[in-house]
Amino acid sequence: MHMSADPSVTDLLERIREATNQHDLNALVACFASDYQSEFPVHPDRAFQGHEQLRNNWTQIFRAVPNIHAELLRCAAEGATVWAEWEWTGTLASGAPFLHRGVTIHGVEQGKTRWARLYMEPVREGDPGIAALERSRDQ
Repeated sequence: MHMSADPSVTDLLERIREATNQHDLNALVACFASDYQSEFPVHPDRAFQGHEQLRNNWTQIFRAVPNIHAELLRCAAEGATVWAEWEWTGTLASGAPFLHRGVTIHGVEQGKTRWARLYMEPVREGDPGIAALERSRDQ
């Protein structure tokens, strides 16, 4: 992991990573302010506020991916805002592989995430990528 940020702010990311990897729901929730505001700009209807929904979401994630592992690839901070690049891996309870990559942006207050914008998405191998744009233009 490469960090180029203020250690006092990025320490929070390490606590989130550790709690996720240990599947410690209480430690994970403790990393977030009680009135935490979560946004998913690519999926606006997933937005929520507060510990209760955070706890519900991560309970489901830990159940669905019992061996989830979070790797913090890079991070950078400016003031109380920290950007983190993540890779989440594991195996779904169904036996299928689980791989998400992306970025989270956190507003940090008093050592906790007060708000976050999550850009985490499943990795899709074999996706036609940019070629699909070219084909869609011709239609």
